[in-house]
Amino acid sequence: MPKSLRRKSRKAGLPPGTLIHVGEHKTTKVKITIIDYAESDLQEKEVVKIDECYPFKEKPTVTWINIDGIHDIDVIEKIGKNYGIHPLLLEDIVNTVQRPKIEDFEDYLFLVLKMLSFDEKQHEIQIEQVSLVVGPNYVLSFQEREGDVFEPVRDRIRRAKGRIRRMGADYLAYSLLDAVVDGYFLILEKTGDQIEDLEENLISHPDTKILQAIHNLKREMIFLRRSVWPLREVISGMSRKESTLIKESTEIYLRDVYDHTIQVIDTIETYRDMVSGMLDTYLSSISNRMNEVMKVLTIFAAIFIPLTFVAGIYGMNFSYMPELGWKWGYFGVLTVMAAIGISMLFYFKSKKWL
Repeated sequence: MPKSLRRKSRKAGLPPGTLIHVGEHKTTKVKITIIDYAESDLQEKEVVKIDECYPFKEKPTVTWINIDGIHDIDVIEKIGKNYGIHPLLLEDIVNTVQRPKIEDFEDYLFLVLKMLSFDEKQHEIQIEQVSLVVGPNYVLSFQEREGDVFEPVRDRIRRAKGRIRRMGADYLAYSLLDAVVDGYFLILEKTGDQIEDLEENLISHPDTKILQAIHNLKREMIFLRRSVWPLREVISGMSRKESTLIKESTEIYLRDVYDHTIQVIDTIETYRDMVSGMLDTYLSSISNRMNEVMKVLTIFAAIFIPLTFVAGIYGMNFSYMPELGWKWGYFGVLTVMAAIGISMLFYFKSKKWL
């Protein structure tokens, strides 16, 4: 049974809205950071208690509250109650096997997306679910663990670079979406390098290790497609929805992210085709190698057939046979057999069978 199904089975029989963390078990402490800003003002801090986030809800400035760690149900319940988040959405936040989606609740937008990173030690793609709640003057982001692709966004806020400090919470949500999509390009770059290296080894050394690597890449392509494909509809729906939370000035940026997402999907589809072609190439290479081996063995067998015939005739135990009493008969037969073998080799060579 897939891990996602085993995790979701823990919720069987429970009433809707029951918060149970579905995902990797963690015991680390939840980290809560707040960035509150306006065009000429900035406040950034890390808080210990979730109660310290409550006053920012009514402030006219833009507030970004980021929560690293969704395994603490008490924290999720408290912030959800304060910001009026529907219990079913809180249930989706703590369920890390959600499909990327968007939901409009008039007072706020709820988004689920997948953030990808590459583990250099394990040489594999890591996935993390990120949930965003976009309100009129705030953005709540919920992550599974500490560490993300949002640092460039934080840096732009701190340095007042670009227009982010002059825009609202909808532009902040766009910036976070853009950072996630940009992270996909980094993953695709790593995957592209892996495919190039694999193609070189496939031609020179097609062995079982190459086959295993091809299957791993094929699984990664399916994994990437499942994570990225629904995001296209999320961003498209975000720009099409007639929500007062998304200003007209932000829609053009959302369309740009949508174009980037299409590029990512096209690249993934191209890589999938390349990996499938590599599997066919591997099978063809193995078949060709087998044919070469069989050809050599067949040539040897063809050479030894007439030699075996000659040796068989002179190995018969008849009393009267020509050349049996001849002094040079043994060496004569060996010479004839050698001549037959050499002439057949030259014949095969002339036919380009060797």
